[in-house]
This record gives sequence, C-alpha cells and structure tokens, in this order.
Amino acid sequence: MNFILSTHNITLTKAIEDHILTRVEKLERLFTRALEARVIIEHDHTRGADKAFKCSIRLGVRGNDLYAEDVEADLYEAIDLVAKKVEQQIRKRQNKVKARKHTEAATIKRKRQDRGE
Repeated sequence: MNFILSTHNITLTKAIEDHILTRVEKLERLFTRALEARVIIEHDHTRGADKAFKCSIRLGVRGNDLYAEDVEADLYEAIDLVAKKVEQQIRKRQNKVKARKHTEAATIKRKRQDRGE
C-alpha cells in the first residue's frame, strides 16, 4: 500500500509520523485490499485553540474511496478520531459484503427447497 503524508503549517516530528503510521497500519490490517492511504494534517491559526488541528485520511480502494476528516484541539486526538471513523467505514463495507453473500445463499437454498430437492 502506498502511504502519502502531507502537512500544512505543522513541523512533522518523528513522534507524529510514528503515531500516524501505527493508525494506518491498523487500517491496513483491517482492509488488506487498500491501494493507498493519503493523510493530511493541518494547523489552522485562525480557528482558535478549541479547533486548531485538522486531520483527514483518504483510503484508496477499489470502488468508492473511504474518506474521513476531523478537527480537534489536540493533534493526536484528531488523528485517533479520524482513524476510528475510517475503521467504522471499513467495517460497514465488509458487513455489506457479508450480508450480500448470505442473502444470495439463502435465495439459492430457498429455490432449491421449492423445487423439492
């Protein structure tokens, strides 16, 4: 998986980069078919102290990409919350696939029972 990290008005430290990498690796373990992860972190001086840091993650997958963003006062909290939002989207997508398979299997079974097999 390709990993792209860009920052705006923030000095990227090793601790921030490691924190982001651990979150992205967790997302990659949940969804192994991800093609790329694009993370953008920003610090906006004009918003005030309560909502200064913005983090967004775009997970490039086949079909519609998964995207989430969050604005918080703490950078690490923003990273955690946006990773949690993407994780929820991954779980929702996987549950839809499972439900579709179960529905198709139930339909086939019902047809088979109706024919008397």
